[in-house]
Amino acid sequence: GLLSVIQKLKGSPEQELRIILLGLDNAGKTTLLKCLVSEEVSTITPTQGFNIKIVHSHGFKLNVWDIGGQRSIRPYWRKYLGNTDLLIYVIDSADQKRFEETGQELAELTEEESLMGVPLLVFANKQDLVTAAPAAKIAEGLSLHTYRDREWQIQSCSALSGEGVQDGMNWISSQIMNRKK
Repeated sequence: GLLSVIQKLKGSPEQELRIILLGLDNAGKTTLLKCLVSEEVSTITPTQGFNIKIVHSHGFKLNVWDIGGQRSIRPYWRKYLGNTDLLIYVIDSADQKRFEETGQELAELTEEESLMGVPLLVFANKQDLVTAAPAAKIAEGLSLHTYRDREWQIQSCSALSGEGVQDGMNWISSQIMNRKK
């Protein structure tokens, strides 16, 4: 009936996707994750390991893995990349001193065999700060335009206020829908 047609269009409620949420320490990954699940974001402590949250979005169950970004934890990122459906990379747009470092980490990640062809959403976070670089400048600095093996999007946002976060989630759902065709 009509319900089954709607479910096919939206994806069955059981359809699960694995999303890895990465970025340098203090980029706002955990704040973003808490924003996605409508949790309080006033007290966030550095992630020492990882957080896993289930986000229901556009008829999909998204298993989001937020993995700490401290330099000592980054070598372990690779252990979590298998079966990833989408990579979200968060950048602190106001911390321009670390743009080169975050760019190197992202470049290494996108060369990982287990992430070949995996869509990439870059959240240019902390756009609410006056020192934040615009998303277009960040995209240029990261050379995102050279990525030919995957779909990618850069999205300005403020995980604290939630501004721009839903736009990123809409892009994710469009990627999911395009894959199903």
